[in-house]
Amino acid sequence: MNFSILKAYYNVFKPLTPRRIQIYLRRLVAERKKKTVEHLWPIDERAGKKPDNWPGWPDGKKFAFVLTHDVERQGGVEKCLQLMELDKKHGFRSSFNFVPRDYSDPRELRKQLTDEGFEVGVHGLNHDGNMFSDRTLFERQSKQINKILKDWGSAGFRAPSMYHNLEWIHDLDIEYDSSTFDTDPFEPQPDGVGTIFPFSMNGNHSRPGYIELPYTLPQDFLLFIILRQKNIDVWKRKVDWIAEKGGMANLIVHPDYINFGDSKGLFDKYPDRYYTDFLDYIKHRYAGQYWQPLPRDLSRYCNSFIRNDKKNR
Repeated sequence: MNFSILKAYYNVFKPLTPRRIQIYLRRLVAERKKKTVEHLWPIDERAGKKPDNWPGWPDGKKFAFVLTHDVERQGGVEKCLQLMELDKKHGFRSSFNFVPRDYSDPRELRKQLTDEGFEVGVHGLNHDGNMFSDRTLFERQSKQINKILKDWGSAGFRAPSMYHNLEWIHDLDIEYDSSTFDTDPFEPQPDGVGTIFPFSMNGNHSRPGYIELPYTLPQDFLLFIILRQKNIDVWKRKVDWIAEKGGMANLIVHPDYINFGDSKGLFDKYPDRYYTDFLDYIKHRYAGQYWQPLPRDLSRYCNSFIRNDKKNR
């Protein structure tokens, strides 16, 4: 399936198609495509190359492990505290990205998350549609997003469905963006950035730059709902490779798709044990070897050595 057909699906057919049929069609497409992309998914060897002048991670850690949660619908909002407790139980902190126009602003939830040491980011205005399809549309939405970023005290942004235009994103008042990926040919805009490391998007005369944090582990929805994987072998294989290369393991997990024991809607849910098994794997297999920052802290670390590198030139 080519890019134009994917865009037609996401922009035209998806909003008009029942959820079960959406997932059925995506499964057909993904299973067919999976056979043709084995050379670059889930691992594209080229993405493991370290950037020039790469200083390594703080305290000599082997790799960075970043947890992010995109909350797509009200049902996901209602599971955030359960997901927060899972992260806390395993000794991790994460960011939760909310869609401000698709459900009521979870003000108290946002406060509870930040009080517990978690981070809150903005996940577009609405989850359906492509805000990058038109420059005027993006400018109009970016002004609204900037107001929300300020109101929420948020440092980061991630676009719905991983649509992106890294030049336009300069319009957002952010420290980091995370709307890209090293390799993911299953996305509607499948142009991977080809690296498992953060990188700087330099500013211009009117706008500051920001740090881009591509996600580097396959999304839970793709693995467990679309490809119907019954274990975490893909996650383990990919994180082992990232650790070997000294990169950034950046994971997106959606509370919307985790089944915490509810028997309803299992066609688009996966058992919470998949996620907890992966956290256990990281915690025990790589004990003492990973740095586990919030995205904002990782971006600030990157900014610090970028500034120092410029001073030393």
